[in-house]
Amino acid sequence: MPELNTGDTAWVLAATSMVLLMTPGLAFFYGGMTRAKSTLNMMMMSFITIAIVSVIWVIFGYSLAFGDSGSAYFGEFSLSGLGGAVNELTNNGGVYPIPLLAFAAFQLMFAVITPALISGAIADRTKFIAWAVFVTLWVTIVYFPVAHWVFDFGTKDADGNITGAGWLAALGVEDFAGGTAVHINAGAAALALVIVLGKRIGFRKDPMRPHNIPLVMIGAGLLWFGWFGFNAGSALGANGTAALALMNTQVATAAALGGWLLVEKIRDGHPTSLGAASGAVAGLVAITPACAFVAPWGAVVIGALAGIICALAVGLKYKLGYDDSLDVVGVHLVGGIVGCLMIGFLGTHTVNSLGLDGVFYGGGFTLLGKQAIGAFSVLAYSLIVALILGFIIDKTIGFRITRDAELEGIDVTEHLESAYDFEPRGGSSGGLTSALHGKSTTATLEKTEASS
Repeated sequence: MPELNTGDTAWVLAATSMVLLMTPGLAFFYGGMTRAKSTLNMMMMSFITIAIVSVIWVIFGYSLAFGDSGSAYFGEFSLSGLGGAVNELTNNGGVYPIPLLAFAAFQLMFAVITPALISGAIADRTKFIAWAVFVTLWVTIVYFPVAHWVFDFGTKDADGNITGAGWLAALGVEDFAGGTAVHINAGAAALALVIVLGKRIGFRKDPMRPHNIPLVMIGAGLLWFGWFGFNAGSALGANGTAALALMNTQVATAAALGGWLLVEKIRDGHPTSLGAASGAVAGLVAITPACAFVAPWGAVVIGALAGIICALAVGLKYKLGYDDSLDVVGVHLVGGIVGCLMIGFLGTHTVNSLGLDGVFYGGGFTLLGKQAIGAFSVLAYSLIVALILGFIIDKTIGFRITRDAELEGIDVTEHLESAYDFEPRGGSSGGLTSALHGKSTTATLEKTEASS
C-alpha cells in the first residue's frame, strides 16, 4: 500500500483550483459573446451550476460516479456523502498516493463545468429556474453515470482484482481528461435543448453580435490557464504524464488558434479576435481526450484540425436551421469528436505505456473502433435523455421565457439587474436604471400594502 505523497497531493489540489477557475472563466467567455441585455443571466447560469452540482456531488454524486456497485453502467447510489473518506487514499484502477477527498474534489470540478458548457447554446431565452431544474436532473441521470463509464477504472483489491469499472473504461476507450464525458456529453445535450427551446426571436434577421470582445478574450485566457489543471491534473500526480499533457495542451491550443484564423482569413478576409478566442477553445476541447496519449507533434496536428473543422462547423447552424447561440455544438461536440477519434490515428504507447498504437503507428483500426464506440455512445445517450428532460420541463414549468421578456432583455426580466448602467450621471427619470428602480419600488409598495 503506497503512502501519501505530498508532492502529488499538492499538484492535484492546485489543479483542482485551476479547474474551478474555468467555470467563472466560461462565464466571462459566454457573457461577452451574448448581447448586453443578456450578460448577467448568461454568467449566472454558470454560477448557479457551481452551487447546484457542488452540493449534489457531496450528497450522492460522487458515489454514483465512482462508487463500487459492481455495475459497469453506474456507481453506488448512497446518501452517506464523503464523510468517511477523510483518511482514505484514492483507488481508481489502482491506489494513488493522494487523499480520496482530493480526487473527489478534482472530479467535482469536471462535474461542475460540464453542464455549464451547455448553457451557451440556449442563451437569451431560458427561464432561470428551469435551467436550475435541468442541471439537477441532467447531472444525476446523465453526467454521473457517464463519468462512471469513462473515468471509473474500478476498485483494485489486495490480490489485484478489479471490480466496478465503467464499461467504456473496461473496453479500453482512451479519454484522458473528458473528451467524451465532458465535451461530447455537453455538446449533445446542448443540441437537444436547442431543439426543445427553438430559435431566438430575430435569429438570422437581427444582429446578434457579441457585445464585449475583451470580456470574451479574458474568459478564453482564464480557460486556457485553467485547462492545464484540467488536463495535466488528470495524471493525478506530479510526473512525466502530467508534463506530457501540459505540453500537448499548449501546442494543440496554439495550433487550433492559428487554424481557425486561417479559415477566417481565407473565407472572410479578416482574422478576428472572436475567432482567436474560439479557436483556442476548440483546440483545448480536442486535445482533452488525447493529451496523454499522443506525441507533441500529434497534438499540433489535432489542434490544427480542430481549429479548421470547428471554424467550419459553427456555420452548420445556419444551413441546418438550429439556433445554437454561442456555438457549443460546433466547438464542444464537434471538437470533442475530433479529439476522441484522432487518438485512433495518432495514439502511441511510446509516450504512455498504458495507451495503444493507432493507425499511424501500425496498430490497425482496433483503437479507432473503440474510440468511435465511446464518442457516439455518449453522444446518443446524452442527446436522447436531454431531449426527454427538456420536453418534460417545457411541458410542466415551461423552459423558455415569454416573447415580451426576451425582447425586453432576460437580465431585467429574470434578475431585475443590468450588466451596464446606461443612465446619464445626474440623469433623467428615463432609462434602464429608472425602470429597474420603478419595478423595485412597485414591488416594495405591493409588499407594504399586503402587510397592512
